[in-house]
Amino acid sequence: MPADLRAWGDGEPHVPTAIAVTSADLALPPQDERTLPAVVLKDVDQRPLEQVLAELQSLVDQHGHVVVVCSQAVPASVERRLRTVRALLETDRVALFQPSLPPLGLAVLVRQLRQLASCDLSPGILASAGRLLTHYVHAGAVLGSVTRLDRVPVDLKAHARSWVPGSQFGVVAHPVPQLVRIGPEAALSGPEFATWLLVAKGQHSADWVTGTLAPSWQVQGLREMPLPAESPHWWGTGRLTEFCAYLPDLSVLYQLVTSVRQSTCHWCGIDVIGDRCVFCSATPPVYDDDGGRALGHRRDPALGRRSERRALTG
Repeated sequence: MPADLRAWGDGEPHVPTAIAVTSADLALPPQDERTLPAVVLKDVDQRPLEQVLAELQSLVDQHGHVVVVCSQAVPASVERRLRTVRALLETDRVALFQPSLPPLGLAVLVRQLRQLASCDLSPGILASAGRLLTHYVHAGAVLGSVTRLDRVPVDLKAHARSWVPGSQFGVVAHPVPQLVRIGPEAALSGPEFATWLLVAKGQHSADWVTGTLAPSWQVQGLREMPLPAESPHWWGTGRLTEFCAYLPDLSVLYQLVTSVRQSTCHWCGIDVIGDRCVFCSATPPVYDDDGGRALGHRRDPALGRRSERRALTG
């Protein structure tokens, strides 16, 4: 491990930022001995508001900052409850992160954040790292049907072929949507860097993923895990095998994050990566044409509006 990858705990007390999830499926087994556990916020939309409020307040008291990661496919009641609790706490120490990743890819991203939480990254940089690392996650699935798939563009021909018995489709949902009907010449474009492949088998064979996709993507290793409970809903069918190519090495993740230009949020003063503070949702102020006075602070309320997340350019 490179010498510049510094861990907390040597000479200075520190409580790492808490990484919380709304489903146990998002808390994958540790990648290495430094991977910190995830906090599972169970049934946040079903438990009394006071319980969820007290739980999140306790996490803030213990860890200082909390990053809550949840899927964009969670029920609307879950997202409303999280926003309500965050607003009631009246704090900018809780961030809600909802990347457009399928369940397995999201679980991998959460584990990467848990790996980085053991390093000397400030809360704002760690939380911002989630937006950066999504660009290095290649997530997809082999589906037995695409008739109910609405998260990747599906043309009429693919819909028609989906009714043919025995049809299989290879789909990549992120970072660039792809869809092919599996056959002798079928191929999906993969990452241009060394990755590992995580495979979650559902009611479908994983043979094409392990025998064809993995070699074509030149993965360095392959691991299997149970299919996340939310995957059939996200992909529109239970006849699937989900897969995700990712960077497993903590030193590589750390180098990626620390090599990106950092700035200080003008609103809450926390260090961040990119153009939006993940905790207070502020963006840089807008200045007049002469570069003089600021015309406005552009701050979204509470956890921020559902606006387009721009790719980080560094």
